[in-house]
Amino acid sequence: MPGPPADVVRRLYATPPDRFVAARDAAVAEARQAGDPRTAREIGRLRRPTVAAWLVNLLAIRRPELVADLTQLAEALREAQRDLRGGTLRELSAQRRAVVGALVTEVRRLAAAEPAAPPAGKLPLGEVEATLNAALSDTEVADQVRAGRLLRASHYAGFGEVPRPQLRLITGDDEEPTRPERAGRPGVPERAGKSGVPEKAGKSGVPDRAAEARRAREERAARAERAKRRRTAARELEKARAELGRAEAELSGAERAERDGAATLDRIETELAELERRRAAAEQELSRAKLARRGAERALSAARRRAGEVEGVLEALDAEEGDAMEGDHEAD
Repeated sequence: MPGPPADVVRRLYATPPDRFVAARDAAVAEARQAGDPRTAREIGRLRRPTVAAWLVNLLAIRRPELVADLTQLAEALREAQRDLRGGTLRELSAQRRAVVGALVTEVRRLAAAEPAAPPAGKLPLGEVEATLNAALSDTEVADQVRAGRLLRASHYAGFGEVPRPQLRLITGDDEEPTRPERAGRPGVPERAGKSGVPEKAGKSGVPDRAAEARRAREERAARAERAKRRRTAARELEKARAELGRAEAELSGAERAERDGAATLDRIETELAELERRRAAAEQELSRAKLARRGAERALSAARRRAGEVEGVLEALDAEEGDAMEGDHEAD
């Protein structure tokens, strides 16, 4: 189902938050007067953004070309991170800091041009900066920023200039120490040199048993070290998997809580809009009742005045009639 008109959405989300509800209700009333109840319902579902989100929306609506540059920089950063290009990544990261700083400055300028904006000292520019940095790392946040319909500030703590290292389990074949060249295996005759004495033999022509024993001890120590490293790596892997499970559970709970909170906020804002509509209707009804009371009071005053006048006329007539009767008696 199509959403509300894009021009209405842009106008509402460019409106300061403290005037958002009134502007939304006015847009709903206009849609109803135009005979479009479905559009009126869709507009009524739009939720009020926070001040920080409004500032980011204002940037996207007033200066969309700057937000487009931010999106291109985000894609370049992701490519450099995927390809592990350290030099390019460092250069782009420096560019990221400069671009975000320039965008925050532009946000401050746009807010200063809005008559109903909060004072410059109370602008949540830190949240704006955090949201822009999050848009560089999270494509979902970037889409919301580009659409100009952000509802609250975003934060991304996992962004870094160095890609996450790839972990792997170390096995015995991964790191084989360089073995010294064997002079010969026990029990196996050595290849004789020109003098007929086996190579690498001692001065008496007998193989160096001490050196062979030392090499055997070194090999056993190396095998033991590899086994120890395997056990350590296995424990670390088990611990990492457990932490991953806990983190996924916490993330799932946090996302569920966020959805519930958003639904509750949406319901409260809908109820608030309905209460505000009912209050406006009650105020209109009260105004009409006041006008009716004042009209009734004026009518009552006029009726009292008229009754007094009629009573005066009657009293005058009674007096004249009395005088006439007295005159008749005197004539008799």
